[in-house]
Amino acid sequence: MELEHYFTFLDADDIRVKGTRVGIETVLDDYLNGASPEEIAARYRSLTLEQVYATITYYLHNKAAVDAYLARWRAYCDSAFQEWQQGSAPFVQEIRSRLQHVRAQVLAEKSPEYLVSDRQ
Repeated sequence: MELEHYFTFLDADDIRVKGTRVGIETVLDDYLNGASPEEIAARYRSLTLEQVYATITYYLHNKAAVDAYLARWRAYCDSAFQEWQQGSAPFVQEIRSRLQHVRAQVLAEKSPEYLVSDRQ
């Protein structure tokens, strides 16, 4: 059986373990960070131990290509995290603005006694 049989190639940057929604990057990130195949299979119950070993074998057999795939995945994750931190999405800014307004209203409605500490 060919190793590729274990995977669904959605596009160049999206390879999933066949029959699951788990990307090979998920398995390989754990593996490259020291998790054993058994630990990975236990962590992701939709994967069999055979699928985990197939993913690792695919990586070892196609190391240069998969390393490039993982580098693109990490760059995307870093970029998405930076964008999230900056809150550049307009809907996020709107939600934050509404939340700040509601918090201000709630604090304004509180009685001064509530805000004073009982430890006088």
